Amino acid sequence: MLAIPIGWIVAVFVIDILAPPGIHLGPLLVAAPAITPSIGGPRAVGLVAALAVIAQTAVGVIRDPDELLSANHEAQIAALALVGASLVVFCVLRERREKELAQVRYVSEAVQRVVLPPLPRRLGPLRTASLYLAAEAEAQIGGDLYAAARTGTGTRLIIGDVRGKGVSAVSDAALLLGAFHAAARHRASLDELVAYLDQSVSWGLAEASGAGHGESFITATVLDIPDRHARIDMVSCGHPPPIVLRDGRPTTLDAARPAPPLGLGALSQPRYHIDSYGFAPGDLLLLYTDGVTEARDGSRAFYPLAERITGWSHSAPDTFIDRFRDDLLHHVGGHLDDDAAMIAIGYAGTLRSDRAGASGDHTAS
Repeated sequence: MLAIPIGWIVAVFVIDILAPPGIHLGPLLVAAPAITPSIGGPRAVGLVAALAVIAQTAVGVIRDPDELLSANHEAQIAALALVGASLVVFCVLRERREKELAQVRYVSEAVQRVVLPPLPRRLGPLRTASLYLAAEAEAQIGGDLYAAARTGTGTRLIIGDVRGKGVSAVSDAALLLGAFHAAARHRASLDELVAYLDQSVSWGLAEASGAGHGESFITATVLDIPDRHARIDMVSCGHPPPIVLRDGRPTTLDAARPAPPLGLGALSQPRYHIDSYGFAPGDLLLLYTDGVTEARDGSRAFYPLAERITGWSHSAPDTFIDRFRDDLLHHVGGHLDDDAAMIAIGYAGTLRSDRAGASGDHTAS
């Protein structure tokens, strides 16, 4: 790729020598070192800048040796040298910054692998696939979260979104996930589980902030999918409603009486209402965060989730997630303004009790 700036120097050098006496093309040489940072590092920039200075000096020697030491010619040579030196410094700083970013990404990915692994493909009779897309270019984890736990009678899942971003959002997400893992298999009913999660989040957030309730919260949907019954039990805490795809038709599972987000229960003392919906083999259940539905394209139009997914209803969960990821990133032009997460869930076969892996908890965020 260095052939481009070097070729430019050669072209300007030859044309400048052949040009009439009143025409000087030396200032065009500055373009060569200027474009080199896009294709090379500090050494490449220094080499091209040195060649540009040599070319400018050679033009003066060949065209008019008497003018070589003139103020105008010396100014052009000095300007080329100054621009080249500045670009070398810029490249050094850029490489240092890139190394720092690479280290941040490495640490973030390590945290995600250890603390927030993706869901397994199989949870009892269910097949699952999960996706997490971080909005921040320097990190791979944020405030969106999801988790699953096998119980003696079925599978419990949670998906949520922490108010805020950055390290504090990751900390709040870890707080909720820890509470979910601790209680998902031991709380008899779904409403008891959600009440416990709200208390844990409220206490944790208050202790972390040193202030009262209400400064932070987590929207969430908590579900229980029994192994032997074709249904979903759900408690919604201010989170976007799940969608069930059945024969190409999306159905939104709107909660009849949604509760406040987790962490705000102490302000309203809610009673958690359990909604039940049909869920049978052949259906595809989708859990997602608002980073999906609020993703915008270049014209600021939101991502039309319900419209996009109708043609993928007969896909396996992992195939669905792959198609969804490509389609979402295409819609936003490759860059998300907010974290986005999704889980796709379907039955692996007919309804039956499958206790394999009953002791496993699984989380991602």
